[in-house]
Amino acid sequence: MNFIKIYSAAYLLDLLLGDPNYPFHPIRLIGKLISGLEKILYPFKYKKATGGILLFTVIVTVFTLSLFLSRLGTAVEIFLLYTTLATRCLGDEGKRIRGILEKNDIAIARSELSYLVSRDTESMDEKQIVRSTFETISENSVDGVIAPMFYAFFGSFFTLGGVSLALPFAMCYKAANTLDSMVGYKNERYLDFGMISARFDDLVNYIPARLAGGFFIPLAAMIMGMDYASAWKIFRRDSRNHSSPNSGNPEAAFAGALGVQLGGATSYFGKLHNKPTIGDNKKEFDLTDIKKCCRLLYGTSAVAMIFFITISYILKG
Repeated sequence: MNFIKIYSAAYLLDLLLGDPNYPFHPIRLIGKLISGLEKILYPFKYKKATGGILLFTVIVTVFTLSLFLSRLGTAVEIFLLYTTLATRCLGDEGKRIRGILEKNDIAIARSELSYLVSRDTESMDEKQIVRSTFETISENSVDGVIAPMFYAFFGSFFTLGGVSLALPFAMCYKAANTLDSMVGYKNERYLDFGMISARFDDLVNYIPARLAGGFFIPLAAMIMGMDYASAWKIFRRDSRNHSSPNSGNPEAAFAGALGVQLGGATSYFGKLHNKPTIGDNKKEFDLTDIKKCCRLLYGTSAVAMIFFITISYILKG
């Protein structure tokens, strides 16, 4: 079975079932591998070097295991590719927060949002909760959807021992992303130890983030009757208004498409930060913006999926 059929099946599974929640989820297992290696490597003196060893060991291990699992059959490959995607998961998280806010349960919404974002949520009002939900969905449209697709597509052009590298490439991307989420912090513990993992994550997200912000999101906005011209305009103008070299790209395109402004005053760990703004403040945030954001997320994932399988068909027949 070729890449188009395999990846289409994986994508449909994600839309139908969402992210499987069970103890042996591949990303959870990668997280346990990282935690175990961190305990071994962190006590050593040279933190940057041991952090590099952590990255190398995790990527090599994940690549090798993914290559082995790809040999077990098409069903295994489809299932594991499906676990790298998170369109339904992100959409469901947004829907859940919106449902809580519709019931005017602000305290519960703050609590639930705290599991999705690193910012302080204890004193947020409804508009701040909507903005934060909007920001996390738009930002994660890259590492949860576009980037895994990109690396599966890219890997499909290569084989090793007669086995497609679509799954190993996608899984190695998720490993890099998980490393960044676990050790890529700029705090006392991880500033040196997690530096190489954080830089590597920036590197592997560079192309997918720009594909998303500069092409997939504006195109999806045009198809869905949203402001695609502003999506492209804000992407070009404000994508650098973010501490991350990549996150501002999808956030800017989403903000432009829906006419909202992201950034501004945000509290992290008890300290208020005035983040640069992204987008034009054409309207205040309201509950409908979460629904619109989720619609654009689904539209973007569909556009990206169609693009990748079309290019695959053209190039490989």
